[in-house]
Amino acid sequence: MRRTFCGTVLLIGALLAAGCDNDPDTPDTPTEPDPIVDTFTGSINVNGAATHVFAVPRTGVVTATLTTVTPDATIQVGFGLGTWNGSACKMELVKDDGLQGNAVTALTNGAGTLCARIYDVGKMTESLGYVLTVSHP
Repeated sequence: MRRTFCGTVLLIGALLAAGCDNDPDTPDTPTEPDPIVDTFTGSINVNGAATHVFAVPRTGVVTATLTTVTPDATIQVGFGLGTWNGSACKMELVKDDGLQGNAVTALTNGAGTLCARIYDVGKMTESLGYVLTVSHP
Protein backbone atom coordinates (compact mmCIF):
# COMPACT_ATOMS: atom_id res chain seq x y z
CA MET A 1 0.00 0.00 0.00
CA ARG A 2 2.85 2.33 0.70
CA ARG A 3 4.20 1.97 -2.85
CA THR A 4 0.82 2.71 -4.40
CA PHE A 5 0.44 5.92 -2.41
CA CYS A 6 3.94 7.15 -3.36
CA GLY A 7 3.34 6.22 -7.00
CA THR A 8 0.07 8.17 -7.01
CA VAL A 9 1.75 11.23 -5.48
CA LEU A 10 4.54 11.10 -8.09
CA LEU A 11 2.02 10.72 -10.91
CA ILE A 12 -0.01 13.73 -9.72
CA GLY A 13 3.20 15.79 -9.39
CA ALA A 14 4.26 14.85 -12.92
CA LEU A 15 0.87 15.81 -14.35
CA LEU A 16 0.92 19.17 -12.57
CA ALA A 17 4.44 19.93 -13.78
CA ALA A 18 3.51 19.00 -17.35
CA GLY A 19 0.58 21.42 -17.30
CA CYS A 20 2.75 24.39 -16.38
CA ASP A 21 4.96 26.45 -18.62
CA ASN A 22 7.60 29.00 -17.83
CA ASP A 23 6.39 31.60 -20.35
CA PRO A 24 5.46 34.88 -18.71
CA ASP A 25 1.76 35.67 -18.69
CA THR A 26 0.77 38.27 -21.24
CA PRO A 27 -2.18 40.35 -20.17
CA ASP A 28 -5.21 40.41 -22.41
CA THR A 29 -5.36 43.99 -23.60
CA PRO A 30 -8.29 44.98 -25.75
CA THR A 31 -7.35 46.15 -29.20
CA GLU A 32 -9.16 48.81 -31.16
CA PRO A 33 -10.83 47.52 -34.30
CA ASP A 34 -9.36 48.74 -37.55
CA PRO A 35 -10.96 51.94 -38.77
CA ILE A 36 -13.50 51.82 -41.56
CA VAL A 37 -12.40 53.74 -44.65
CA ASP A 38 -15.02 55.08 -47.05
CA THR A 39 -13.93 56.56 -50.36
CA PHE A 40 -16.29 58.99 -52.07
CA THR A 41 -15.74 60.17 -55.62
CA GLY A 42 -17.59 62.58 -57.83
CA SER A 43 -17.51 66.01 -59.36
CA ILE A 44 -18.89 69.38 -58.44
CA ASN A 45 -19.84 72.21 -60.74
CA VAL A 46 -19.10 75.90 -60.26
CA ASN A 47 -21.18 77.03 -57.22
CA GLY A 48 -22.04 73.38 -56.61
CA ALA A 49 -21.65 70.91 -53.76
CA ALA A 50 -21.86 67.20 -53.01
CA THR A 51 -22.79 65.39 -49.81
CA HIS A 52 -21.92 61.82 -48.81
CA VAL A 53 -23.59 60.04 -45.88
CA PHE A 54 -21.98 57.28 -43.78
CA ALA A 55 -22.77 55.38 -40.58
CA VAL A 56 -20.46 55.40 -37.57
CA PRO A 57 -21.04 52.39 -35.29
CA ARG A 58 -19.10 53.57 -32.21
CA THR A 59 -17.18 56.37 -30.51
CA GLY A 60 -13.87 57.40 -32.03
CA VAL A 61 -11.90 59.63 -34.34
CA VAL A 62 -13.30 60.59 -37.75
CA THR A 63 -10.98 62.05 -40.39
CA ALA A 64 -12.02 63.37 -43.79
CA THR A 65 -9.19 63.85 -46.28
CA LEU A 66 -9.46 65.62 -49.60
CA THR A 67 -7.40 63.00 -51.39
CA THR A 68 -7.65 64.19 -54.99
CA VAL A 69 -8.85 67.30 -56.83
CA THR A 70 -8.72 67.24 -60.65
CA PRO A 71 -7.89 68.73 -63.08
CA ASP A 72 -6.23 71.40 -60.90
CA ALA A 73 -5.08 70.40 -57.39
CA THR A 74 -4.30 74.06 -56.53
CA ILE A 75 -7.95 75.19 -56.61
CA GLN A 76 -9.36 75.79 -53.13
CA VAL A 77 -12.64 74.14 -52.23
CA GLY A 78 -14.53 73.79 -49.00
CA PHE A 79 -15.09 70.47 -47.30
CA GLY A 80 -15.97 69.18 -43.89
CA LEU A 81 -17.85 66.83 -41.60
CA GLY A 82 -21.33 67.11 -40.19
CA THR A 83 -24.32 65.24 -38.84
CA TRP A 84 -27.01 63.84 -41.11
CA ASN A 85 -30.58 64.56 -40.00
CA GLY A 86 -32.24 62.39 -42.63
CA SER A 87 -32.51 65.07 -45.30
CA ALA A 88 -29.59 67.48 -44.91
CA CYS A 89 -26.00 67.64 -43.71
CA LYS A 90 -25.57 69.98 -40.75
CA MET A 91 -21.92 70.99 -41.07
CA GLU A 92 -20.06 70.86 -37.75
CA LEU A 93 -16.43 71.12 -38.86
CA VAL A 94 -15.44 72.88 -42.09
CA LYS A 95 -12.33 73.90 -43.97
CA ASP A 96 -13.21 76.67 -46.43
CA ASP A 97 -9.69 76.85 -47.89
CA GLY A 98 -9.21 73.16 -48.58
CA LEU A 99 -6.58 71.88 -50.95
CA GLN A 100 -5.72 68.42 -52.14
CA GLY A 101 -4.12 66.55 -49.23
CA ASN A 102 -5.82 68.59 -46.46
CA ALA A 103 -7.81 66.86 -43.72
CA VAL A 104 -10.27 67.66 -40.95
CA THR A 105 -10.55 65.52 -37.83
CA ALA A 106 -13.32 65.22 -35.26
CA LEU A 107 -14.23 62.95 -32.35
CA THR A 108 -17.62 61.24 -32.27
CA ASN A 109 -19.32 60.63 -28.96
CA GLY A 110 -21.21 57.54 -30.10
CA ALA A 111 -22.86 55.75 -32.95
CA GLY A 112 -24.75 57.77 -35.52
CA THR A 113 -25.07 58.93 -39.09
CA LEU A 114 -22.56 61.51 -40.27
CA CYS A 115 -21.88 63.23 -43.56
CA ALA A 116 -18.97 64.64 -45.51
CA ARG A 117 -19.55 67.58 -47.82
CA ILE A 118 -17.44 69.24 -50.51
CA TYR A 119 -18.39 72.57 -52.07
CA ASP A 120 -17.24 75.48 -54.22
CA VAL A 121 -16.07 78.50 -52.22
CA GLY A 122 -15.98 80.83 -55.23
CA LYS A 123 -12.55 79.81 -56.56
CA MET A 124 -13.71 77.34 -59.21
CA THR A 125 -13.92 78.29 -62.89
CA GLU A 126 -14.80 74.80 -64.18
CA SER A 127 -16.11 71.50 -62.83
CA LEU A 128 -13.73 69.62 -60.56
CA GLY A 129 -13.45 65.92 -59.89
CA TYR A 130 -12.62 64.80 -56.36
CA VAL A 131 -11.86 61.88 -54.13
CA LEU A 132 -12.82 62.36 -50.49
CA THR A 133 -11.62 59.67 -48.06
CA VAL A 134 -13.25 59.28 -44.65
CA SER A 135 -11.72 57.12 -41.92
CA HIS A 136 -13.96 56.39 -38.92
CA PRO A 137 -14.58 53.89 -36.13
